[in-house]
Amino acid sequence: MSRIGKLPIKLPQSVTVTVKPDNTVMVKGPKGELSQVIDPDIKVDVDNGIVEISRPTEQKRHKAMHGLYRSLINNMVHGVSEGYKIEMEVVGVGFKAEAKGQLLDLSLGYSHDIYFEIPGEVKVETRTERRSNPIITLTSNDKQLIGQVAAKIRSFRKPEPYKGKGIKFVGEVLRKKAGKSATAK
Repeated sequence: MSRIGKLPIKLPQSVTVTVKPDNTVMVKGPKGELSQVIDPDIKVDVDNGIVEISRPTEQKRHKAMHGLYRSLINNMVHGVSEGYKIEMEVVGVGFKAEAKGQLLDLSLGYSHDIYFEIPGEVKVETRTERRSNPIITLTSNDKQLIGQVAAKIRSFRKPEPYKGKGIKFVGEVLRKKAGKSATAK
């Protein structure tokens, strides 16, 4: 058995999970509604607030999907009950971040500003306090989507290893490199 796949998922009070005949799992909760299409070989059982996922055989393909779908359903349950939040820090002199609705305006030291449109399912907020770096906060109920948006924002200016300038996750520890050292002759 898959160590991840065989674990049952306990549903919070406010969350309901339904499995449609076309193998679509629908998860509803206070933070929204998510759905995921499941492979026809994987069986999803819901009873008494517990979701269990089972596979028909010990084939490598079935083993791989068993743990995958259990994790995806667990992420959906967590998302609609509590939600996900990612905070990113913009480090650099003159670097700015400003949210205008669903449009993120980034000034990252290039000759132009970067305008990035955030999908409707993700909420974006920015805050800039004196003497501190701007913080971008993303919140959503979809873990996959919020991670993809955060990765795209980070790709505009990844933190470089010498001064640490760029967009990094709050709490991320960067390994810094030593710069050039002058040698005496």
